[in-house]
Amino acid sequence: QVQLVESGGGLVQPGGSLRLSCAASGFTFSSYAMGWYRQAPGKEREWVASITSAGAGTNYADSVKGRFTVSRDNVRSTMYLQMNNLRAEDTAVYYCTCPRFGSWGQGTQVTVSS
Repeated sequence: QVQLVESGGGLVQPGGSLRLSCAASGFTFSSYAMGWYRQAPGKEREWVASITSAGAGTNYADSVKGRFTVSRDNVRSTMYLQMNNLRAEDTAVYYCTCPRFGSWGQGTQVTVSS
């Protein structure tokens, strides 16, 4: 059974940083690409970043490019999202996903506010 568990969210001031984690289980993590999405209040879920199975390739939404970094540790079956220079518009629930299985975690809330 595929399970994805996000953690690391919280309240941070504008300009601050957070690192999100996504712990995966129930499948061979190292074999599949992974992704991060987010959903702000009243808005549709949007793609944030993706990473290939070995971690060599990454892609980012224009809105986060240069500020966010996606990475993974295939030994620990965990994906990360390092978020720097956070802005109020980054406030959202952040979800990790494995597109191959269409599975989603429960999400972790990120709030950027002074």
